[in-house]
Amino acid sequence: MTKHNSPIIAPSMLSADFLNLERDIEMVNKSSADWFHLDVMDGRFVPNISYGMSIIATMKKKAMKTFDVHLMILEPEKYFEDFAKAGADILTIHYEASPHLHRSLQAIKALGMKAGVALNPHTPVSVLKDIINDIDLVLIMSVNPGFGGQKFIERTYHKVKELKAMIKEHNADTLIEVDGGVTLANAQAIINAGADALVAGNTVFSSPDPMDTIEKLKGLEK
Repeated sequence: MTKHNSPIIAPSMLSADFLNLERDIEMVNKSSADWFHLDVMDGRFVPNISYGMSIIATMKKKAMKTFDVHLMILEPEKYFEDFAKAGADILTIHYEASPHLHRSLQAIKALGMKAGVALNPHTPVSVLKDIINDIDLVLIMSVNPGFGGQKFIERTYHKVKELKAMIKEHNADTLIEVDGGVTLANAQAIINAGADALVAGNTVFSSPDPMDTIEKLKGLEK
């Protein structure tokens, strides 16, 4: 995937105001954000339920940027085709929920999407060593998945550095995305560790000026 000189900013729509979803989609469209980050939760893999294909397909009618869809669900392989039809551009599945990870990545790519792998906080990046060249994006969870507004786990910096070294060593084109507890205070340090993309939910949508907050994140040095 294409490397950017500035970080890729992906506002997490889980933190948007669902009574004013069209307004918030328009805000992201007009902002300097690059992607829409869409969290799909099943209440089984994570202790929460969010939204599914029909909401994503509806959002796609108004959204004008890349759909970065993060599946926090068990048996994700059952739904690849549905999410491709709903408008996912990047489809990220959890290492912990995918026993046949290589096969799943190939299936996602065969449907015309970029393929991502997410790692929970307790999962070491070393598990991806044998397939790093098959992954378009690695999503490092910097909180325990399932709920917004959690505190950033400090060990994430080390994981990002370790993953960056692995990507370079294997001459891979994999992007590193960090999701959870990203704020204006720690975003630069996350980028300095080697992240290419930042997911920001509460930081953007709880801000008095979400577009300005996105602009500040986008303006950080890579």
